[in-house]
Amino acid sequence: MIGGGLAGMSCAVALAEAGCRVRLLEKRPHLGGRATSYTLPDGSEVDNCQHVTLGCCTNLSDFYRRVGAADKIRFYDRLYFVDAVGRRSTMQSSGLPAPLHMAWSFLSFGALKPADKFCIAKALLAIARAGGNPQRAAGLSMLDWLHAMKQTAASIERFWRVILVSALDEELSRTDAKYGIEVFWKAFLANHQGYHLGIPCVPLAELYEGCREAVVRRGGDVRLRCGVRQIRLEEQRFAAAILDDGSEITADACVVASPHEAALNLLPKEMSERGGCLEGARQLKTSPITSVHFWFEEEVMSEPFLTLMDHTSQWIFNKTVLNNVFNKANGTGKRGVRLSEKSSNGDVPEGQYLQVVISASYDLVPLSRQEIIDLCRRELAEVVPATRDAKLRKAAVIKEVHATFSPEPNVDRWRPSQKIGLRNLFLAGDWTLTGWPATMEGAVRSGYLAGECVLASVGRPQKFLQPDLPLEGLSRMWANQRESSK
Repeated sequence: MIGGGLAGMSCAVALAEAGCRVRLLEKRPHLGGRATSYTLPDGSEVDNCQHVTLGCCTNLSDFYRRVGAADKIRFYDRLYFVDAVGRRSTMQSSGLPAPLHMAWSFLSFGALKPADKFCIAKALLAIARAGGNPQRAAGLSMLDWLHAMKQTAASIERFWRVILVSALDEELSRTDAKYGIEVFWKAFLANHQGYHLGIPCVPLAELYEGCREAVVRRGGDVRLRCGVRQIRLEEQRFAAAILDDGSEITADACVVASPHEAALNLLPKEMSERGGCLEGARQLKTSPITSVHFWFEEEVMSEPFLTLMDHTSQWIFNKTVLNNVFNKANGTGKRGVRLSEKSSNGDVPEGQYLQVVISASYDLVPLSRQEIIDLCRRELAEVVPATRDAKLRKAAVIKEVHATFSPEPNVDRWRPSQKIGLRNLFLAGDWTLTGWPATMEGAVRSGYLAGECVLASVGRPQKFLQPDLPLEGLSRMWANQRESSK
């Protein structure tokens, strides 16, 4: 297994549980790939970007269960929004059947006018009545589809864009309508739990501690700081992985679970040249994510998170509150201080740590660290007034310029499957063909699918992939009607 991100880890753990002796190689000093955390020089631990899950991410949930991390994810059934003037709105499920379960909170959503809500409801109803696959969407960008559905400018900016740019890390004009529609179908329409927001209560690196144990306990090996220079093939089979130090590792089968550019550089060039099985992967583009971390001297925000409208900043995560959820459940107070303990001055340490996240942050890439901090600080002051006069202890900016692949229209034609025609070499990664865009769920799905390919290749077929949440209410009825009419 080459690559210790979510794709590689999920594949490794699933295969280890199936009785395979797994060796997982990761060039970094930690597992997690792009979804991890690290320690700053002053000892502060930060996530490279806040990663979240949804109730509809069934395979990611299964992976967390396998590695003993399920209790480190806190799910919220209420979503918090804030507009340009600081007005709060919430959305949550009611007792109505799907897809109407969020209708009451949607009707009372203060940031949208009645005309905006009306056109949004018509588009959502079209998605639901089509079982998540409405006509006239194939090949269109999400923005083109919204225009075809006669959405108002305000509804696009204050509803569709707010949710989808964060979910897909891409602007609406560059996003395949298929994926934008599926976000709403699977998260908001098909099942009343699909939208539930799961946020890690610990630094991301801590989520994966159980992965190493799950592999090693079953006779496998996890090697960090182990870079792979090249993959050698012989007679259309994987022969060996050549490490950075020149040594070689052989195996009965190999899964390459690296980002697409890294994977293509490891494999023979002819595979990605014209006519090669990975020719299309060269066409995949990437999009950036920027996260900005603020440590204030005093408490400035009470909500666990906020989704912003009318701003460059898209999310604010209250890391102090989120981390304390896990700390308190395990007998600890702020910043891991035991409730029975106190700091040197007799008080529990004070202050608050906020993380601001901007997906598809193309405009921020050329800006300096200070320019980005100043921009986000101004926007924080508009929606969290207590930050205006609060003393800022420190701030940090993390740019992931190539954070995810871009889900542009018709992108699936460029994405390879996990099985690429070689008898014992397979691919994993959110960029492979999974039916999902570049999400943690997509990465885990790819890992499970690659694991299934490995076992099938040795005559031991087994299923790892988990089903979606069951369809409910009217959504189930309409989806069944659509299937029966085909």
